[in-house]
Amino acid sequence: MSETTISRRQMIATVGLCAGAALLPSRSAHAARTRSGTDATFTTKDDTKLYYKDWGEGQPVVFSHGWPLSSDAWEDQMRFLAARGYRCIAHDRRGYGRSEQPWNGNDMTTHADDLAGLVRALELKAVIHVGHFSGAGEVARYIGRYGTGRVSKVVFISAVPALLAGGSSTQSSSPVPVFDEIRAGLLADRAEFFREFSAPYYGVNRPGATASQGLRDSFWVQAMHAGHKAAVDGVKAFLEAHYTADLQRIDVPTLILHGGDDQIVPLGASALRSAELLCGADYRIYEGAPHGICSTLKDRVNADLLRFVSDGSSPD
Repeated sequence: MSETTISRRQMIATVGLCAGAALLPSRSAHAARTRSGTDATFTTKDDTKLYYKDWGEGQPVVFSHGWPLSSDAWEDQMRFLAARGYRCIAHDRRGYGRSEQPWNGNDMTTHADDLAGLVRALELKAVIHVGHFSGAGEVARYIGRYGTGRVSKVVFISAVPALLAGGSSTQSSSPVPVFDEIRAGLLADRAEFFREFSAPYYGVNRPGATASQGLRDSFWVQAMHAGHKAAVDGVKAFLEAHYTADLQRIDVPTLILHGGDDQIVPLGASALRSAELLCGADYRIYEGAPHGICSTLKDRVNADLLRFVSDGSSPD
């Protein structure tokens, strides 16, 4: 696969952004965190305990995972950056992985508040936020609600926000039928649905695909650890969230990575659309690549991440 780099000067003219940023609210009681052996949790403002992993030392890079996975989906990137002088942190969203599974709160606004709770619990500043798929929506909503006072850079990978931001002339397809199919599949037989969903996710239904059965099995295991309520609600959150105002609050350097053959979040209706809403964004389109590029093209993603977080220096 070849890679095409598109600079912001080559993209559509962007709109002006809101200036200023708000610091996170001080709620020390809700910033409680605990460690037990190698496990770590923090408690959200509604007393939900969320699991997180915290590797390395240095400038913090906080990873927000996509639906329907967990923080385990980021381990290739976390190991790579932690070995190169960064503190890498990833949490399991409420309802997913090792975090608690409350009935309520499976929406983007609550996820953003949970992310704010993690940042505050660990007293993080100058954070580089990296989000994949719906995790990018979590990051966008977090900035929309809390500003960029603690944010230094943002990375969106195979991201959903621009897909559901209104008012674009470049939209090439509607995401609603796809997500309706996802919801129907979950309700009918979620175990079988997740097994089949891994094929378009990693592009194994395309000629020449190289994703292993082990990778697909890992996807299934992570997905089956998601609570059924959270997984179904997550699809509803995709359909109802609108990120235009959130994206317009991003006033820090932003990198967008996207597969040119993303069957889950099509390129023309997502990364290219965000050119109308993001100021200062740089783009790397991986031609012919699928949605799950953090695994299928992890070396290329890691190199692009390192270049971006280290202000352009070459990867090791």
